[in-house]
Amino acid sequence: MNNSTPSGVYANGNDNKKFKGDRPPCSPSRVLHLRKIPCDVTEAEVISLGLPFGKVTNLLMLKGKSQAFLEMASEEAAVTMVNYYTPVTPHLRSQPVYIQYSNHRELKTDNLPNQARAQAALQAVSAVQSGNLSLPGAPSNEGAVLPGQSPVLRIIIENLFYPVTLEVLHQIFSKFGTVLKIITFTKNNQFQALLQYADPLNAHYAKMALDGQNIYNACCTLRIDFSKLTSLNVKYNNDKSRDFTRLDLPTGDGQPSLEPPMAAAFGAPGIISSPYAGAAGFAPAIGFPQATGLSVPAVPGALGPLTLTSSAVTGRMAIPGASGIPGNSVLLVTNLNPDFITPHGLFILFGVYGDVHRVKIMFNKKENALVQMADASQAQLAMNHLSGQRLYGKVLRATLSKHQAVQLPREGQEDQGLTKDFSNSPLHRFKKPGSKNFQNIFPPSATLHLSNIPPSVTMDDLKNLFTEAGCSVKAFKFFQKDRKMALIQLGSVEEAIQALIELHNHDLGENHHLRVSFSKSTI
Repeated sequence: MNNSTPSGVYANGNDNKKFKGDRPPCSPSRVLHLRKIPCDVTEAEVISLGLPFGKVTNLLMLKGKSQAFLEMASEEAAVTMVNYYTPVTPHLRSQPVYIQYSNHRELKTDNLPNQARAQAALQAVSAVQSGNLSLPGAPSNEGAVLPGQSPVLRIIIENLFYPVTLEVLHQIFSKFGTVLKIITFTKNNQFQALLQYADPLNAHYAKMALDGQNIYNACCTLRIDFSKLTSLNVKYNNDKSRDFTRLDLPTGDGQPSLEPPMAAAFGAPGIISSPYAGAAGFAPAIGFPQATGLSVPAVPGALGPLTLTSSAVTGRMAIPGASGIPGNSVLLVTNLNPDFITPHGLFILFGVYGDVHRVKIMFNKKENALVQMADASQAQLAMNHLSGQRLYGKVLRATLSKHQAVQLPREGQEDQGLTKDFSNSPLHRFKKPGSKNFQNIFPPSATLHLSNIPPSVTMDDLKNLFTEAGCSVKAFKFFQKDRKMALIQLGSVEEAIQALIELHNHDLGENHHLRVSFSKSTI
């Protein structure tokens, strides 16, 4: 594209000023302004940044300026995208890309030259998203989800100079959708993994974006294919396999847990640089799969038990700049709104992803808090789902804490009620092993699932309850088969998070307390 500014796009010219650190942030808009885009990037690559968050409806590339405008179908999708990429800078072709709201409310590109490629890329993507793959005159390309395609990816990691853990894979692949299960193993002297998404479309986008990328500088290259398996069966939750929907699985302790302090022998790993800054947020317990001598017996059609040979070598290594402790169940939550947040509110919110035992809001810095979960996998789940979400007007950040436990104040110590012990609370959702709640863990969404509704409570009663709590109710429906349950759609994800905090366990009378969860459905 030439360098001249297309008319009709810079409506008020503000986006075109030289970017200085003090540029006031624009109010949210469904049009996003992207800067520092590498000159050889394709339209599809830019679109892929927005895909995990919703439908991309328009694109304008200004290649001469290394800039682009991306229009999302809804402002909510754009807000989710900006919140996600603010702490984790996205990369295209190993270059960091900066995203902010545009001053424009929509992109009008009809009369602009050179828009054909952008429109073709958008058409291809929307065909993939709708499952309608008969693109006029388009050759069958790899950018298509085929009917019946598996949600399971097979991942091989080449040039494994630094160990890659299950947590690192989870952090990277979670960018493209909810990861349900991961199994890691060594086969043909190569570290491999099977990873199952909630939806084949997520697997498709992840493969498109990540195949051939390096996890660390110039090594640990991802080779990704679709697996023939359509579902994974995980028996144990440990550092080799994990089912994120079943926090109740045993660790399978029959296998020796290998942790001699051998890290020093291998030198320090490089920081996780492009394209995934996010993965450096914690220090994985690093195993050396290529050195563990896992031998898989050649039984056709079945994996025998993995036999560990005595040459097994693993160590624990911290990635530079990462402070948290793997296996830690305490989260540090920062950037809270001190005027609204309470220990009880954090207990309810984090309790969606695990059982919260203790909460401490910092006495001297009330925008920070420690949240102690029942175990490390629940802490990881809560961190993955809640970090980057907006709560009371601020973007919450959650990372693993250096602390192993939350200390209760000593008797007589001034605390202002900022530290609370919830370990015996009747409101824990995951106390019962194998509870149905393990299967119903979803990311925050504008649509909430309500249950335990008594027969006398009407749709209007519930709508009024949420309206009085300050929410705008967009839609409501009872479940056809079971009037004890309903879905309610609110104005934004932030509203839904706040409504869940306020109204979960609300007394509806007749000895019924309302149960509120995030839903994967929309109305």
